[in-house]
Amino acid sequence: MNERQALSAFAALSQETRLRVLRHLVIAGPDGIAAGAIAEKVEVSASNVSFHLKELERAGLVSVRRDSRSMVYSAEYHMLSGLIRFLMEDCCSGRPEICAPAVLPGCCAADPREPAR
Repeated sequence: MNERQALSAFAALSQETRLRVLRHLVIAGPDGIAAGAIAEKVEVSASNVSFHLKELERAGLVSVRRDSRSMVYSAEYHMLSGLIRFLMEDCCSGRPEICAPAVLPGCCAADPREPAR
């Protein structure tokens, strides 16, 4: 990931509704969630969530596919991983033991709100 892509991703995530939407999509996994269900989960109108999903899609953080009459959105995990790598790639002057705890805990925990044990 380059700096321009990181800036685009951070700009998209700097808005509360978009951050909440992305967190729900991460929790949902690769199967994703229909746009209407996302709107319900984040308690905004369908038109409002559509605007925010478009911004997340433009930043490369989500993808969309049609499933019958629904638009289903999924998190782009490789982009999210790239964003974390972008932040951590030069971490701690070559001392990975300092950076490792910042990246590993919490990933793929059984309850997404609880860190992995």
